Amino acid sequence: MSDAKAWIAAPLGFEPSRDERHFFEGERPWGFILFARNIDSPSQLGELVEMLKELGGRETTPIFIDQEGGRIQRLKPPFAPMRPAARALGDLYREDRETGLRLAFLHGRLLAGDLMRYGINADCIPCLDVPVEGAHDIIGDRALSDVPADVARLGRAMAQGCMAGGVLPVMKHIPGHGRGRADSHKELPVVTAKRSELAARDFLPFAELNDLPCAMSAHILFTDIDDKRCATLSPIVIEEVIRGEIGFDGLLMTDDISMKALTGAYDARAEAAIEAGCDVVLHCNGDMDEMRVLAKGVPILEGASGRRAARAEACLTKVSEDEDIAELSDEYDRLMAVTA
Repeated sequence: MSDAKAWIAAPLGFEPSRDERHFFEGERPWGFILFARNIDSPSQLGELVEMLKELGGRETTPIFIDQEGGRIQRLKPPFAPMRPAARALGDLYREDRETGLRLAFLHGRLLAGDLMRYGINADCIPCLDVPVEGAHDIIGDRALSDVPADVARLGRAMAQGCMAGGVLPVMKHIPGHGRGRADSHKELPVVTAKRSELAARDFLPFAELNDLPCAMSAHILFTDIDDKRCATLSPIVIEEVIRGEIGFDGLLMTDDISMKALTGAYDARAEAAIEAGCDVVLHCNGDMDEMRVLAKGVPILEGASGRRAARAEACLTKVSEDEDIAELSDEYDRLMAVTA
C-alpha cells in the first residue's frame, strides 16, 4: 500500500477500459467503489472485482459498495436477496430489544455474505444519521431510528455482523446528516441548530461507535460550528468535532466529491478535503476528465492516514467456511416473521 494515493475511484462500466486501466495503474487509488452501472452478470462482477484488486496491487484493496437494504441496494435479485431498509430493524427493536439487536447483527452479516460472494469487501453501512421532523427524505427509512441511543446500539450490532463476515463497514454520514433539509447530491444542506443540540442528538451515535475503523463525511454546512465550509471541507468540524468531541480516529473518507453540494475544480476540492483532515477522497461518477483533475489534488496515503488505512484493511479477514449462511438467513427470516 506504500504507493497508494488517498482516493477511491469508480470504473465507468462492466470492466475497466484500456484508458482506465492505464490511469488507475498510474494514479493508484487506495480503493474502488461499484454501482449498478458496473453489474451485468455474476461472473462478470466477480471478474471485475478481481481486476480492480489487481489494479490496486493487493488482495486487500477495498472494493466498496452501497448495500444497505431497502432503496439503497446496488445488488438486487438475482445477484443478492432484497433486504429491508434499516428502519424496519429499528421498528422491530422497539418491540423486542434482544431480537432487534440480533436481527441487526444478522442484517450486517448477511449483507457481508451477499457481497463476499463476488469478492466485494467493503460496505457503506451502518447509516447512523438521526432524522428530525421536516428533514429531507434522502435519509428517511435508511435511518435505523429517530432515537440516538437506539441508532447507536443497532448500528453497533450491524457493524459487528458486517465485520464478522470479513467486510469493512463504513459508518455514515459523520457527524450527522439527519437534519439536512436538502439532498446533498443536488445542493448544499444548511443546518442552523446549536452545537450543543447537535452534540446531544446527531453526534451521539458516532461517538458511541467511535472505535469503528471507517467513516464517511457529511456534505452539510453546520453554521454554529463553521459557517463557511461544509463538514467535509472544514478543519474545525473535523478536528474539533469528529476527531475531538466524537473521538473518532479511524479512516475518514469523504462522501462523493462530485456531488453538487460542493463547488470548484476537482483538484481544489480534493486538496481542501485532505487539508481539512479527511484521509481519503471518494469520487463516484466514473468521469475520466474529472478523475484526471482530482488525482492531481491527492497525496500518497502515508503518515497517520496511512496507518488508519492499514487498520481498516486489517478488518478484511477470511471468514470461517464452517459458518452456514443459509442457516443464518433462515434465522433472520424467522425472527423477522415472528417479531412482525
